[in-house]
Amino acid sequence: MNNELPVTNWFKSTYGQAQGECVEVAFLDSGRVGVRDSKNPTGPAREWDAFTMGVKDGEFDRP
Repeated sequence: MNNELPVTNWFKSTYGQAQGECVEVAFLDSGRVGVRDSKNPTGPAREWDAFTMGVKDGEFDRP
């Protein structure tokens, strides 16, 4: 997937802030979806890893 990222067309939500600081998304050729922070597109990965682990662990599930 990392080889796809430099040539990917990223787009922002129309609901993003006027300054352009928001989440960006890209549909990758591999069928995956890339997500990044427009303020810091190359990292930090630790926060994203913590978030995805929380999702997998059910931390954000509704009761």
